[in-house]
Amino acid sequence: MRENLACVLSQNMAFSDCMKPTDVAAEKKGIKRKDWRNRIRFLLKTNSSKSILHLMTTRPHRPTADDVQQWAQSLDRLLSHKYGKAAFYIFLKSEYCEENIEFWTACEEFRILTSKKEMASKANSIYEDFIQNEAPKEINLDFHTKNDIAESLHEPTTACFLSAQRKVYSLMENNSYPRFIYSDLYNELSAAARGEGKHIKS
Repeated sequence: MRENLACVLSQNMAFSDCMKPTDVAAEKKGIKRKDWRNRIRFLLKTNSSKSILHLMTTRPHRPTADDVQQWAQSLDRLLSHKYGKAAFYIFLKSEYCEENIEFWTACEEFRILTSKKEMASKANSIYEDFIQNEAPKEINLDFHTKNDIAESLHEPTTACFLSAQRKVYSLMENNSYPRFIYSDLYNELSAAARGEGKHIKS
């Protein structure tokens, strides 16, 4: 599995799910992005990520070694586990692309709604937060997908975000997820779950 991830990782170094055009331009000018460790330290000092990581790395709350090992089997396994999803969110935040998992989660919540009134409200909220141009958490979608969603808002169904959700899932699966599995964060959580590691240093 790790060999396959290594292959995917090497093929997806463009970071298309996280890096914006301005980031790419900066890279070309030789401006290096902050390394992962510095970004994680910054996150731990400035938000609630520290408390989440504390829970994940201390007994009795931390995931088992088997849990953490299963996170490396597939993105589905990772997202279906409470702490796995939290760890992945922290990792995405360190790469400045947490909007992807936030959008995916919002779509999952939307799909289980049954009230038309709730669906209409949630659909508009998702559109305003993630889809429309200049949205505060705008995700990377093509014009046609955005347009289809906009047209569906007058009478939203549970499937109106499905295409966009699949595209975002694919971006995470092929880009961010392999990097997460090979990250210091994952390795430290894995060691902590085996009882070998210390808390993430802040």
